[in-house]
This record gives sequence, C-alpha cells and structure tokens, in this order.
Amino acid sequence: MNCSLIITTYNWKSALELAILSVFNQTYLPVEIIIADDGSRNDTRDLIKNLSSKSPIPLIHSWQEDKGFRAAKVRNKAIAQAIGNYIIVIDGDMILHKDFVLDHYYFSRRGYFVQGIRAKLNSQKAKEVFEKKQHIFKTFEKGIKNKRNSIRSSLLSYLFSGTRLLKRLDMIQTCNMAFFKNDCIRVNGFNEDFIGWGREDGEFGSRLLNLGIKRRDLRFKAIGYHIHHEGASRDMLEKNHQIYLNTIKNHLIWSSNGIDKYIETSK
Repeated sequence: MNCSLIITTYNWKSALELAILSVFNQTYLPVEIIIADDGSRNDTRDLIKNLSSKSPIPLIHSWQEDKGFRAAKVRNKAIAQAIGNYIIVIDGDMILHKDFVLDHYYFSRRGYFVQGIRAKLNSQKAKEVFEKKQHIFKTFEKGIKNKRNSIRSSLLSYLFSGTRLLKRLDMIQTCNMAFFKNDCIRVNGFNEDFIGWGREDGEFGSRLLNLGIKRRDLRFKAIGYHIHHEGASRDMLEKNHQIYLNTIKNHLIWSSNGIDKYIETSK
C-alpha cells in the first residue's frame, strides 16, 4: 500500500512550511506530498519550490485560482492526481508527530475510513513555534491546550481506538483524515457545491458511510498539532449545512459535482 499525503493551504506560508518540515521528519514517508492550494499568493509557490529541492520525496504544488473558499474542489484535484492508493489529508496549519504517517499506515483497513484528532497549540505557543520554526514537540509540552491529544501510546490507542463510534457523523474533519482513494472515487469525492467554510468534510464522510465504508476513530496515535489562528468566515455555513442535511436525509452516496471531471482529464 502506498500513501499520498495531501495538505490543504491558503495564504499562510509560515504554517505550511512547518507542516512540510514535519513531513520531512517522518519515520515512514508517504510516496508524495501534494499541496492542495486554494489560490495562495506567489510567496507560497516560492516556498514550495524552495522546499521541493530539499524534499526526500516528490513535493507537488496543485494550485487553483482564488475564487473564495473552495476546499472541496482543491482537494478533489489533488486526490485525482495522487499516485498513492491510500490518501491522508491534513490542513496546512497542522504540525505532525514523527510517527504520524506510520500510525495511519498501520491503522488502515479495507472497508474503513479513519478519523484522527489534533492537539491544539495556544496563541502564545503558536507565536513561539514560528519564531523557532519548531516542528517537534514533547508530550505535555507547555502551550498545548488539550494535552491528552498529544499523548502517543500503543496501549491507550489499542484501548480507545476502533469502530465503536463508527456511525457517528460528528467530528468528521479533514484536519486529520485518511481513506482509500478508490473509496473516495466511488462516492465521487468531495462535493464541490460547498463554497465557504464548513460541512464539506462531514458530508463526504456521510456518503462514505452510506456506501458502507465504516468509520474507525484513531486515538493516541497519528498525533497532529494544530496551530492557533482566527477562524474562517461562517457566512456560508447555513447553506452548506442544508446540503449536508440533504445528504443525510436522502442517504446519498454519489455527488453530482465531484472528482470525476478530474479523473477523466487525468487519463
């Protein structure tokens, strides 16, 4: 099994740099890193170009024009070109524990998608990591708000991870999520009707569940550290929520506005 790691970003190159550096530090590398760029300025392009010369694996910049928050669309484009048959998706404000990819690799299982969690850095710690370009953390390090989520333990992961909550629709988030590429294609990827922040990840997870792909929650492994920032605009949340509710109500599997357009053109 080959893993492709996709990092979604928009105009925050300092955070993206730390995310990428933490991937370089992985004990088990993905076959590639794809930056799903929702229209960032040229300074992000320049950063990726510079880091690609130092990268131990292909570092690919998948950019689209800035026409507002279109995370679903840019993720679909990145997934379509991924060569790995297993996709790990994170946000560009996530710094990864050195065993993040390894943990996802061993936790993967056919017929399931995986939802991980994140430890959150407070605003003071976020300022510090930028000053020091810190991308390695200790358990219980000062500045981590929810320290429980920073614990990596095989025993605790065995006890608290699994499929007990497999029918839950809450807390499906692409900040730390993994799935088989073929399963993604079978539901036609993310629904590009979602514009603006919110619900596109939960709606995608709902269609995977409707297909019969079960959910596995990964705890106490695949640790990611979320860098504090101000939240995105919620202006489109109500509209997006209605799309999400419609998928649940009608048990939808296939998105009519999804990844298929890029799969066809990439052949």
